[in-house]
Amino acid sequence: MEPVLWQVLAGTRGGPNRARILRALDERPRNRNQLADELDLDYKTIEHHLEVLEDNGIVESTESDYGAVYLITDRTRHHWEKATEIMEEVQS
Repeated sequence: MEPVLWQVLAGTRGGPNRARILRALDERPRNRNQLADELDLDYKTIEHHLEVLEDNGIVESTESDYGAVYLITDRTRHHWEKATEIMEEVQS
């Protein structure tokens, strides 16, 4: 899991926004619109980053349609200390 977290959060230009999304989802599950409003990011940007996070098993959604709510996977929670360390590095 650690290499995946490094790749997704620190290995690409979108890493800082993915870190912001993860921090928001750490507080509580949210849907795409809520994340876009809270993080002041375009809906399509949120949609893209959630797709990357979901494809890599970092977040999961309750369903696949418009109102899907996203939350952090148990696998990511198991490695949360490392995820937090990486997020702090990319956001500093």
